Amino acid sequence: MNKKDLKHFKDILTKRREEAVKSVEATREIGMGITSDDLPDEVDLATSESDQSMSLRLKDRERILLNKIDAALAKIEDASYGICESCGEEIGIKRLEARPVTDLCIRCKEEQEKMEKTYAE
Repeated sequence: MNKKDLKHFKDILTKRREEAVKSVEATREIGMGITSDDLPDEVDLATSESDQSMSLRLKDRERILLNKIDAALAKIEDASYGICESCGEEIGIKRLEARPVTDLCIRCKEEQEKMEKTYAE
C-alpha cells in the first residue's frame, strides 16, 4: 500500500474516531440517573429501563469501535495496515474502503464466519 492510500485511510479512521468519541460523550451527557421516584407509573419505569439498556449497548458498541479504530491507526503507524492477520496477504482496497477497521481479507473473514456458523449450530 502506498503512502497516499495510507494517508487516505488514516484520514477516514481519524474522522470516524472523532465521530465515535462525540457519540460517546453525547450519550454520557444524557445520563443514566433516573429513579423510580421520577416516573409516575410502571410503564414509564419500564420504558426508562429499556432506554437505559439501549444506551448502554450503544456505548459498548462505540467503545469496541474506538478500540478497533485505535488498533487500525496503530497499524498505519507501524506499516502493517492492510495486511490480513490470518493469511498475511494484502487486504483489497475495496474491502478497506467498505470497512477500514478490518484486519482480515475477505476470504479469511468468510472462513471465520463459516466456522462461527458451524459452532453456533
